[in-house]
Amino acid sequence: MPRRRWAGPVLLALLLTAPLSLPASAADAGPPRAEASSPVPLPSLSATTTQVASGLKRPTALVAPDDGTDRLFITEKSGTVRVYRPDTGLAATPIVDIKSAVDESGNERGLLGIALPPDFAESQDLYLAYTALPDAAVTLARYRLDESRLEVLLSQPHAENSNHNGGQLAFGPDGHLYWSIGDGGGSADPLRAAQRLDTLLGKIMRIDVSRSCGELAYCVPDDNPFVGTPGAREEIWLYGLRNPWRFSFDDADGSLWIGDVGQGHWEEIDHLAPGQGGLNLGWSCYEGLEKFEGGDCKAGETYTEPVFTYSPYTGGCSIIGGRVYRGQEYAGLVGGTYIATDYCSSTVWALRPDGAGGYEEAEIGKMPTQVTSIGATADGEFYVVNDLPGGLHRVSFAQEEPTCRVDRTVNAWGTGSTVDLTVTNTGTTPVNGWTLEFSLTLGQTVVSDWNTDLTQGSNTIEAADAGHNATIAPGASITLGYLVEHTGDASAPPRFMLNGDACAVGR
Repeated sequence: MPRRRWAGPVLLALLLTAPLSLPASAADAGPPRAEASSPVPLPSLSATTTQVASGLKRPTALVAPDDGTDRLFITEKSGTVRVYRPDTGLAATPIVDIKSAVDESGNERGLLGIALPPDFAESQDLYLAYTALPDAAVTLARYRLDESRLEVLLSQPHAENSNHNGGQLAFGPDGHLYWSIGDGGGSADPLRAAQRLDTLLGKIMRIDVSRSCGELAYCVPDDNPFVGTPGAREEIWLYGLRNPWRFSFDDADGSLWIGDVGQGHWEEIDHLAPGQGGLNLGWSCYEGLEKFEGGDCKAGETYTEPVFTYSPYTGGCSIIGGRVYRGQEYAGLVGGTYIATDYCSSTVWALRPDGAGGYEEAEIGKMPTQVTSIGATADGEFYVVNDLPGGLHRVSFAQEEPTCRVDRTVNAWGTGSTVDLTVTNTGTTPVNGWTLEFSLTLGQTVVSDWNTDLTQGSNTIEAADAGHNATIAPGASITLGYLVEHTGDASAPPRFMLNGDACAVGR
């Protein structure tokens, strides 16, 4: 299978004050290094949630004003913004109501995003992303709280399909506002929008909302990558995205994390160093790491590789991009760790740069069903909102040692390899009957197996006990393995689940 031309991983040590660049070359697209002192290993983490409010109506996003009030602002799909305070709970009366301007038809339209500018405490301005009446255009507007006034800044037609509206808003470390829009919806990017530069569909934009320029209610920063490019929308910062529902900036290093919803084979997370505008993230030429059949590919194009992918065949359906934890309460556990989830599986994914160009990764728990957004208080503590039945939940972390470990031995040749797995029960109770779940690297197909009853579905594997090895006593181990054909990548699986619990991964 042909591989895409990747922007190579180069480790950068960039400060928040690093200057923003013009379109990045392949050598400039790498993520920053991990923190010097790493918290506990990811498989030793456990994430749980506690519901603190109910009665929300299809909440979509949440932000916290840094004004000393301890408030959370929560958007609802219909066009309202509700306020939650830890001491008094969820206020009954919305602080913002723009229902008359919002088209909430279809599952993915409505009030989708909210951002607060750095000067919110003084300006009382907030920014909203929504699908607008009467034509469902994806719209960015400023809302002035002191005047209850909505001022449209920018809109993109989006009438053909109701899905893939994007909707994330966030102010970057440069003070500019970033906004995501999906590829226009439907299936397989029928508008071929993601790779085009003459539309805002399938993009993340970057604009200066602190001032206006000519007929625009905002300004395009001079160092945006496509300023002066004939036929290109100069607001574009990144392109080649399918539906970047949620992205966020790391408060410590300014790097950008993006959760981009896949077509059906792969969900992906992208991690970009600060200031890396102009990158092509691949859709629809690629979905995750895989060439997308019938996609929009251009000869000689350079694409930027996702740092993490997973298959929805494991029970997921839509990546919900999250945030890097920078709070104080759990700093010793998850400081510097990126947390994300999935709308359907509710799996909590933890990712952390390993300092060598790669990433540690683990499944560390479950979120409530149908989480739509992960937000943080002004102090950096995590909350999530879930779609149905509409609740607000506080996120907690704890150290919980895994009850299993998997060691891997790979013997590769040509287009084949054998993988031997040693599964150790590191818990205190026997395992009586087991199923080991894991994903194969792209391009691998199981030919045969031993000491297990193995089933392959797409790239996912369920390896059940073979009867004679069904019991694993505390401290004991069993071995199993398989033979695969591959297309060039013979690497072993990076993560494993034993009876639904994440295992530590050895050699």
